[in-house]
Amino acid sequence: MKAINVGIIGVSGYTGVELVKMLISHPTFNLIYCANTEGGSSVAELHPSLLGVCDIAVEKIDIKRASEACELIFLALPHKTAMQTAKELLAKGIKVVDLSADYRLNRENYEAFYCEHEDLDNLSHAIYSIPELHGEIAKGSRLIANPGCHVTASLMALAPFLDHIDLSHPIFIDSKTGVSGAGKSPSSTVHYVNVNDNINCYNIIKHRHAIEIEQHASALCSNEVKVTFVPSLVPMTRGMLACVYATLKDDCDTMEVMKTFYANKPFVRLRNAPPHTKMTSGTNFADVFAARHGNALVAMCAIDNLMRGASSQALANANIMMGLNESLGIPLIAYVP
Repeated sequence: MKAINVGIIGVSGYTGVELVKMLISHPTFNLIYCANTEGGSSVAELHPSLLGVCDIAVEKIDIKRASEACELIFLALPHKTAMQTAKELLAKGIKVVDLSADYRLNRENYEAFYCEHEDLDNLSHAIYSIPELHGEIAKGSRLIANPGCHVTASLMALAPFLDHIDLSHPIFIDSKTGVSGAGKSPSSTVHYVNVNDNINCYNIIKHRHAIEIEQHASALCSNEVKVTFVPSLVPMTRGMLACVYATLKDDCDTMEVMKTFYANKPFVRLRNAPPHTKMTSGTNFADVFAARHGNALVAMCAIDNLMRGASSQALANANIMMGLNESLGIPLIAYVP
């Protein structure tokens, strides 16, 4: 098959480097353009682990240059900056996979939790895709809104049970994430002495990923879903474990529900015991488990927050977008130990 030239804008961060690592060995995508806000360096200078592996120049963001070089661009930029860049790329006919929050929510929810939306035309046709939950909806699309990490893990635990739980009862989600989820920029939150030997709940109940979970869970079951969402920062580099607690309305076998729902989904693995985050580290796998205590449901999903929660899911969506096999270029072997 003819190679497809692709680029990454926002290559400096953790999700950017994960995209590089996958794209340089992708059988169809040809990584030809890397950019950030400064330019004047190389991928290996930004990410020394890639010395001798990827020495592509990192340029200052130039929409004209990007659109001339590439058919598809991955945006690993902060919210607001991403929509400004995506708008220009889309106007030039370039396909975009956006890893930011800018196209994940409807206008009302986005503006309530982020800022004024500056690209309503493209927001109206952005495709939100977790492949196991949304099928091949991304195929042939122009703009993919790649879901957030907390939301991916939470929805993959919750979605199989949306027809089995009593939505009039509270749904609680406890989601624990590694420090890399906070991004590469240093801050007091991710300072070693604040993270080490510590667990920190943050933005409880009001976290802006809660509305993303609610909006897309509601869309999946055509009913209103409300959640109480509690994220926690734990002292590990990468990984995420989301635990969903809800009330069942029928006498279902929880693991059979999971097995049926995720049948023939190669990147979902059913575990016979609660999954560990290390099991998925460096991969696109989502490891799931569920149990019940009377009518009380506990469902959980472990993922790598940088991979399934961002970069590898973005690549899987890009594969589907371009009519390729979803699994092309996706790592399968976890970082163990």
